[in-house]
Amino acid sequence: MKLSLRGEYALRALLVLGLNYKQSVVRIQTVSQQQNIPKRFLEQILNDLKSAGVVESKRGVAGGYRLARPPGDISLATVIRHIEGALAPVSCVSERFYEKCSCPDEARCAIRSVMRQVREAVAAIVEKLTVADLCERARRLQEIHASPLDFMI
Repeated sequence: MKLSLRGEYALRALLVLGLNYKQSVVRIQTVSQQQNIPKRFLEQILNDLKSAGVVESKRGVAGGYRLARPPGDISLATVIRHIEGALAPVSCVSERFYEKCSCPDEARCAIRSVMRQVREAVAAIVEKLTVADLCERARRLQEIHASPLDFMI
């Protein structure tokens, strides 16, 4: 699986919305500036996530976006599958987007066997991680990099 720029931006936008979950809405301009995402591209991504029921929007001057569900209820796998499609590196090992491969015997194909392991490893990680986990990781990384280093010689 390779995450496209669209997929990366979707996760980054959800991170901002997750970190600000207690607010009524977050302006699209805020997300765009904080994550350095082009506003028009971000609008398309958020509309796509809205159609998936991941985010909801409020129109008007005080409008913006917010998560449609608590951050702990939105798995990264759900978001990635909606934006990118399959988690599998090749379509013949995909559970949701299966397509027959060109190898002569799928059951005995060593490459397919390895790619299935890759898909299972990726799925195991992103299915258990949520937007809340992503937010917690971001907070921890902020703390680590905010504390000054103390060196003695």
